[in-house]
Amino acid sequence: MKNILILTAGYGEGHNSAARGIRDGLRKIAPEGVHVELHDLFSDTYGLVNDWVRVLYMGMINRTPRAWGVIYRWLDRQTDFVGDFRIFFSLKNYLRRLIEKLEPDVIVSVYPAYSHMLDEMFGRGGAPQYKRVVVVTDSISVNAMWYQCSADYFLLPNEVSAQVLFRAGVPAEKVKTFGFPVSPVFAQPGELRPPPSKENGPRVLYIINAANSGAPELVRKLADLPEIQLTVTVGRNAGLKVSVEKIRRTVTQEFETVAWSDELPRLLRANHLVISKAGGATVQEAMCAGCPIIVNHVIPGQEEGNARYIMETKSGTIALTHDAVMAAVQNAFANDAAQWKEWATNISQLGRPNASLDIANFLLSL
Repeated sequence: MKNILILTAGYGEGHNSAARGIRDGLRKIAPEGVHVELHDLFSDTYGLVNDWVRVLYMGMINRTPRAWGVIYRWLDRQTDFVGDFRIFFSLKNYLRRLIEKLEPDVIVSVYPAYSHMLDEMFGRGGAPQYKRVVVVTDSISVNAMWYQCSADYFLLPNEVSAQVLFRAGVPAEKVKTFGFPVSPVFAQPGELRPPPSKENGPRVLYIINAANSGAPELVRKLADLPEIQLTVTVGRNAGLKVSVEKIRRTVTQEFETVAWSDELPRLLRANHLVISKAGGATVQEAMCAGCPIIVNHVIPGQEEGNARYIMETKSGTIALTHDAVMAAVQNAFANDAAQWKEWATNISQLGRPNASLDIANFLLSL
């Protein structure tokens, strides 16, 4: 029996998505041969205080993105983070007790702070009785906080991101590029999606960013396009759901609304185009589903690389205003969907739907 501890945090859904993907991959590969525990230590330790801080963090990155961009770039210039996390003594005490109880063979960090806390607790390269693995969830704009720490391995979503670590002097033998650990569901065969046509009208999925107050207006504009079949996800935001439902009752063009669900793999596979923010998980999931993406929101720093990756691979586009999104949707399906066909061909070559299973096999081999 192998014991694996996965550490995540709710400061960005990409971390949690990656953690769940690795956990589910391990359980699928070795249901009887592995004991996996997944913990958000900030939530476990600080409870309501962490919830309050998380709300402040999400508010800052969405309402004052330039300020967050300055902080992100400052962090990226640092070369040593040991000592920066000394105030989290309660969390580290909890982590120490967790390690003593579980006796993990491998500790997997999908949130960068944990690796530095482990360095503070055991020293750089200390506690050799278990392996330390860092799973990077960002593409291209990989902050120094991810790799200026001791770890046995760094797992990257793609080769262009791995180059960031190579340039920083991380040994090549420590860097693995299995892909982003999306849900193992993406590795299962799915229904073939027919290309857009008059018989199979273009299908567009709009995944609303909860902080996007202008989302209902974009929904109204998209619903006015008679040539598309629209699906809108509203997540757990009750107020947003009410606003979108009001629009649905007033427009002539029918569209589907979806609350929070675990059916994102199916939705991405069923639609020809997705409109969403440049979150690490969403972008990688779109790639695994072969669904071109229109990025309508980019958080400075960690999401800039994801958006850049979409543009450089010509697998979608960036459109940061409602008018730009509308133009991008119409252009994608114009001229017998020529633009969409180019995007779809390119993005279908980028996805690694088996990543969580490949990572699981790697962790079990350590």
